[in-house]
Amino acid sequence: MKPIILCGPTASGKTELALELARQTGGIIISADSRQVYKHLTAGTAKPQGVYQNTVYTVEGIPYYLVDFLEVTDSFNAGNFCARVREIAKSHPTTPLIFAGGTGMYLHAYFVGMDELPPGTAQTRARLEKLVAEKGKEGLHEALTAADPVSAQKIPVGNVQRTMRALELCWLSGRPASTLKSGHFFQLPDPEKSHWVILDWEKELLNARIERRTQQIFDPMCAETQALLSAGFAPNTPALKSLGYPQVIAFLQGQLSRAQALAEIVLKTRQYAKRQRTWFNRYTQAQRLHLERPQDWNPAALAKQILQSPF
Repeated sequence: MKPIILCGPTASGKTELALELARQTGGIIISADSRQVYKHLTAGTAKPQGVYQNTVYTVEGIPYYLVDFLEVTDSFNAGNFCARVREIAKSHPTTPLIFAGGTGMYLHAYFVGMDELPPGTAQTRARLEKLVAEKGKEGLHEALTAADPVSAQKIPVGNVQRTMRALELCWLSGRPASTLKSGHFFQLPDPEKSHWVILDWEKELLNARIERRTQQIFDPMCAETQALLSAGFAPNTPALKSLGYPQVIAFLQGQLSRAQALAEIVLKTRQYAKRQRTWFNRYTQAQRLHLERPQDWNPAALAKQILQSPF
């Protein structure tokens, strides 16, 4: 069976549907989520609750790979993801693979390809952090404009992480980051080798799911964040830069009220969901599951629908 890739915006139900598909196929799940990789962060990353069995994280008895294994001080990227997935696929040559996650770049890198770009260094990262601290996101973007106007035109000022990475590539390679790209970014996956499924919620329903989940996870997020801060981890620890955690930290430090923190998390999550929708809309060959009413959400029926579709 070809790998099934479940994608879509945050809070769309990818994990629940992946578990149902794994049950119906006897498959395993590979997470494509850049934040569920971290230990100690569960609530805010919507990490599925599981236990380790023989060194393998399992959820409801189903092996669930690439979650809960990375220290909060470490970084993880698309290259790391691809290397790990190749190992998993090699060790399960006949097992159905179910991919689930909203980090589109990871999925695209594995199924389409990625450019061989120089890895970041502690020195360049420290230099970038200093630049942001001194001149803000606007000054960071101005530095990229000077080094690589083509990349700067494509990256919004507010997307600090992409701006930092593009500028880092300029520094590391001595060339504009835009000249290092191969074109893989604009290609589509081979439909003969993978089956892509997009969870396409009606906008207002998804927004309601985001708000409801934020309300449910806020207190547990506060607890796990406070535990990390109390253990001596800095607020700018890589894992604590994940969506929602900066607002939780601001709440814990008295800089935001509970209502303000919740409102900011909901807003930023909706904005993130919009960017995810834009990213996944490129996959015109994907099977789209249109979810226009709450009662459309039936993981068992949707899993059967996916498996009955042409592969």
